[in-house]
Amino acid sequence: MKFFDRSALNEGVRRREVLAWASYDFANSGYTTVVLTAVFNAYFVSVVAAGASWATLAWTGALAISNLLVMFTMPALGVRADVLGRKKPALALATLVCVLATAGLGWIGAGHVALAMLLIIVSNYAYALGETFCGAFLPELARPAAVGKVSGWGWSFGYLGGMLALGLSLAWVIAAQSAGRSAAESVPVTVWITAGIYLVAALPIFLLLRERAVPRPEAAIGWRQSLLDLRESARRTAAFPDFRRLLITGIAYQAGIAVVIALAAVYASEVMAFTQQQTMLLIFIVNIAAAAGAFLFGYAQDWIGHKPALALTLLAWIGMILLAGFGTHVAVFWAAAALAGLCMGSSQSCGRALVAHLAPSDRVTEFFGLWTFATRFAAVIGPLTYGLVTWVTDGNHRLAILLTGGFFVIGLVML
Repeated sequence: MKFFDRSALNEGVRRREVLAWASYDFANSGYTTVVLTAVFNAYFVSVVAAGASWATLAWTGALAISNLLVMFTMPALGVRADVLGRKKPALALATLVCVLATAGLGWIGAGHVALAMLLIIVSNYAYALGETFCGAFLPELARPAAVGKVSGWGWSFGYLGGMLALGLSLAWVIAAQSAGRSAAESVPVTVWITAGIYLVAALPIFLLLRERAVPRPEAAIGWRQSLLDLRESARRTAAFPDFRRLLITGIAYQAGIAVVIALAAVYASEVMAFTQQQTMLLIFIVNIAAAAGAFLFGYAQDWIGHKPALALTLLAWIGMILLAGFGTHVAVFWAAAALAGLCMGSSQSCGRALVAHLAPSDRVTEFFGLWTFATRFAAVIGPLTYGLVTWVTDGNHRLAILLTGGFFVIGLVML
């Protein structure tokens, strides 16, 4: 089993290009790991919003707004990138905006709720755009029979980036707290570490990866027209019924994944009474499991088929939710977290590979844009549902996580 095996790549694609492409997953994973999953989300609820009853809903609301913005602009931006044959400039702009907004979170303190929400909206929006433009390079790199494998390479390498950012952040927090510094003093440095890794690790994709897309004749398409093209993009999927079904299925199960990404640290803190150090260590272990899941399931997906591989991960997600929702012992929760990592890496890689497999060669970025529309719609539904349940039930996080399992059940049935 060779890492970056040349036989999996299209003619003329060099291994260093694939490594450069995978390095972007390495770069941006720190953002989701530190900002959305392990550190800043819990900091927002407990410090910025002072643990108010509406704090979790405010956090999920900020994510929902950013995801709505992605939903209604990304498909049109995908069309524009396909028409112009230029994904890298858009990727560069999205990267820079996300890095700057993430760094800005370092100046957020107690009571800065509105500014924190604004920076989360901007950074998460830019992150989503960058993730989509990066994913659209996959069919240019991988042979059709190996998209699952190559997608898995990127996702697994990406989780290593998340572990690096989280590991350095954890080391800093331990040192800071040993020196008597509070969370308000230690957390800002973690987002600066994350922004720095994102900026540096993203450089190879711009320096080494060749853009192979060919501009289309309608390259003079106007910006306003491209933004109005969402409905037309959706209409064109009628000719690709399997892809349309994948979008609907993805909305269901990605809603559950979005809850885990956005609220894992909050659940660990509020229900299991984890300290900040324990929560960061928990997410670190989740990332190790996710890297293994993405890498191994990439090979399994090409071997057993995309649909059976995704079905297996959804069954495992359901098992994880049951463990987390009903388990009262800390050991059970740690086991659920490890299972969540395996599920996350494999299901995320599965989804991207399926899009690459089903998208027509001349509309790859457009179809990845539609996939982003579906996953971001899911990211609105899932966390908002969780936030509303905790708000209505005066903080019943166990009920909220158990209801999240319904998204995976719906996704499995629809699959």
